[in-house]
Amino acid sequence: MHETILSRSLRSVFGAASLGLLASLPVALRAAAQEAQRPPESPALQTQAPEQSAAQPIQRVEVTGSSIRRIAAESALPITTIRAADFAKQGLTTVQEVLNTIPMNQTSTVSSSAVGSGTGGRAVADLRGLGGDKTLVLLNGRRLANHPYFADTVDLNIIPVAALERVEVLRDGASAIYGTDAIGGVINFITKRSVEGGVLTYEGYEPWRQGGGNEQRINLSGGWGKLERDGISMFGVLDYHQQSALRATERAFSRTGVRLDRGMNEVSGTPFPANFFSDLGVTGNPGYAAGCRPPDSLPAADAPVCAFDYTQYNDNIPKTRQLSAMGKVNRQFTPDHLGSLEFVWGRSTNESRVAPPPMSNIGIVMTAASPYYPGNGAVPAFPGLSGENLDISWRPVESGPRENYDSSSTARLQASLEGTIAGWDYNTAISHSSGRAKSTFRGGYLVDGRIIDGVGAGILNPFGPQSPAGADYLNNSLLLGEYVHARINSSAVDGRVSRELMTLPGGALGFALGAEFRRDRAKYFVNRDLAGQASSSGYADAQNQSGQRSIYAVFTELNVPVMKDLELNFAGRYDHYNDVGGSFNPKVSLRWQPTRQLLVRGSFNKGFRAPTLFDLYGPQSTTNSSDTYNDPVLCPNGVPVPGANPNVVCGQQQDIRQGGNPDLSPERSRTYSAGVVFEPVRALTVSLDYWNIKLKDQISALAEQTIFSNYPRYQNLFVYNATGTSLDYVLDITDNLGEVQTRGLDVSLLYRMPRSPVGNVSVSLDGTYVNKYEYQNERGGDFTQNAGRYADASPVFRWRHNLLFTLIRGDYTFNLSNRYMSHYEDQNTAVAPEFFNNVGHYSTWSVSATFTGNPKFEFTAGVKNLFDETPPFTNQVTNFQLGYDPRYTDPLGITPYMRLTYKF
Repeated sequence: MHETILSRSLRSVFGAASLGLLASLPVALRAAAQEAQRPPESPALQTQAPEQSAAQPIQRVEVTGSSIRRIAAESALPITTIRAADFAKQGLTTVQEVLNTIPMNQTSTVSSSAVGSGTGGRAVADLRGLGGDKTLVLLNGRRLANHPYFADTVDLNIIPVAALERVEVLRDGASAIYGTDAIGGVINFITKRSVEGGVLTYEGYEPWRQGGGNEQRINLSGGWGKLERDGISMFGVLDYHQQSALRATERAFSRTGVRLDRGMNEVSGTPFPANFFSDLGVTGNPGYAAGCRPPDSLPAADAPVCAFDYTQYNDNIPKTRQLSAMGKVNRQFTPDHLGSLEFVWGRSTNESRVAPPPMSNIGIVMTAASPYYPGNGAVPAFPGLSGENLDISWRPVESGPRENYDSSSTARLQASLEGTIAGWDYNTAISHSSGRAKSTFRGGYLVDGRIIDGVGAGILNPFGPQSPAGADYLNNSLLLGEYVHARINSSAVDGRVSRELMTLPGGALGFALGAEFRRDRAKYFVNRDLAGQASSSGYADAQNQSGQRSIYAVFTELNVPVMKDLELNFAGRYDHYNDVGGSFNPKVSLRWQPTRQLLVRGSFNKGFRAPTLFDLYGPQSTTNSSDTYNDPVLCPNGVPVPGANPNVVCGQQQDIRQGGNPDLSPERSRTYSAGVVFEPVRALTVSLDYWNIKLKDQISALAEQTIFSNYPRYQNLFVYNATGTSLDYVLDITDNLGEVQTRGLDVSLLYRMPRSPVGNVSVSLDGTYVNKYEYQNERGGDFTQNAGRYADASPVFRWRHNLLFTLIRGDYTFNLSNRYMSHYEDQNTAVAPEFFNNVGHYSTWSVSATFTGNPKFEFTAGVKNLFDETPPFTNQVTNFQLGYDPRYTDPLGITPYMRLTYKF
């Protein structure tokens, strides 16, 4: 009986040279297609003949999503496998870019989103759009330390890309196997097990348009020894990647927040020259009559003041660097026992720029004694002033943009032992992981007290250029240095055993049992002597915090072959957190293959995610809102109450207080999935997988747009001073919100065209359709619809796909790929109804060619964003960049690249 492509794919997906389930990501589909399209005389194809396959032992391996060693054909879970060799050829330079090609990954936070966000420059994955904290990231099946900021997930920037053999993505919840935080899915980065010889690789990327954003990567890897021959092997890799900054002004679609043709006028009321509000209620700007200071500042439409276009000072892409290293030693003590010692280290830095600091509502008062008082000679007079004091709202552009430098590093040392004892397969390890992160002022931040004193003493001119004395005073008022850093440590020991207990009519009954202990500690340090001097720092009133916890877990798994073609799998795990209690989470899955052409699978599992140490103990800090709002008490409907300063209370960024909450409860979830893999003919493989997730007590903070759009409901979050004349802040700390419900369909297709003189051609499609995504902002509240529309802080795309055409001709491989995201209803909170926008679909094509004809060299050349597709316009104001959404689209445009590998 001849083995079909389907059955061969299912068997090989989990092997040591896994090519991935044919119903997975296109790069994995292509790998399977290449195997399938070998000429008939190829030895690789001949080994699939029944008489030879039966004579060869089939290796039992441990797979992502299970603790039982088995052959691949026994698996019931949908897994996407991405080979490192494939994503390198497609010009995917970082882990976050690789994961962005997975349609189920709704939001893979990219470096652009780190600009002004206070995230420390980290990059995270977000399977099913549930949040990065519900996607478990593993390296070789075990945990790394989470990024210290938020402590909820691993920073993808520190994964050693050059060491990877493949990436396995379990598109199903796995809390019963790996722990309570694997609700959305699991991403398992698997490194090379051993390598002989050395490899040096260089990659370069140069955008066609003028400006920054170019990238370079160089890595060196090598190893010695082969376990089967020498009983020992060693492997090491050193990888360096960098990308230069791309300024907002270097792209037409992002250079301004003033797009009156689209109804967008996203500006700040804290400009240069400064606006003022007098003791007698006069509001104005002495530069208004002269047109303010274009292009930075423009005349406001409804008052004689200036508005500041802050967008043009921002970065679209910050300057980033990643350096990672890995070393591994394997020792085969006996044929049944293998020991490994592994060290992984990574460091990521991020340098970003945003507009100069808004010096408003901090007590800057100018008296008539100042030489810069309007009408005193140096500054034009302003009608209505009679010498009364002025409250100044000023953005000192001469100090330059605010520059932040964020760095993070992670290290893990792990010793493991695996093998077989008395018929039991065992795998145990002890590890210690640590993470460090810090944030530093590099320029632009100013000491509030010195600015107040400088204006009050008549040294600083907020309405025009500085004198030499003023420029020197301003330069000496800069705030430089590290203002916050965090540490997180995780020590763990785990072990598991598995074996076949007995033989049932359908096959062997598999059983696994395991336990894990983990100790996590986190500390957050705020340099109050530094951060406390600048309200624009966001940490002026933050306090040091720390927390720790112990986690115990036991888990088991049973694989039951009910009959020859029907298998049930049962798993359960009990986790106990010493600070929030424990939870038991079961999982049941089914696999049925009634014919060679059809596979049916399904699963049900429960999840439980404890709040992270940052969720509980993260320092509370006060910073500006991303959008501008009217104070609902002091400027209702855009009209200031008597005595209120409109430069502060009307259409301005308001202060938001965010941070940890020690009263949080865990999240709980239920996930259902069901799917089929169908191969009607050998040339065509199709898979459909339905998923349905319900999450309760979501741990998150309310979106600021939600709070300001419904003051009657959230008025208890608005904290005013004792006299009620000033809004101190809006309290928006992490809390347990309501439910999240989402469901959809994963679709994959592979078609292998008939062989032709041109070469072997295959077409693959991998897509995700989200039928429903809705959430509550409080328990028992109304549901907000998010699928196909921008709700609160982000959109959820109805449809995302990756399409890949591959031609293999001799020593050449050609790829043409398409990445597509469907349209959605825009945020539309900062525009009038007549300007409501629908964001258009986004589709980019890339092409590459690889030559492998020389045993010493491999060369790849290609073009990303082949047709120079610009991001569609959006009026979103959640991110610092405006005019487009940096989380999902490419601001670089057409980008040629090359990759050269030398083996020695």
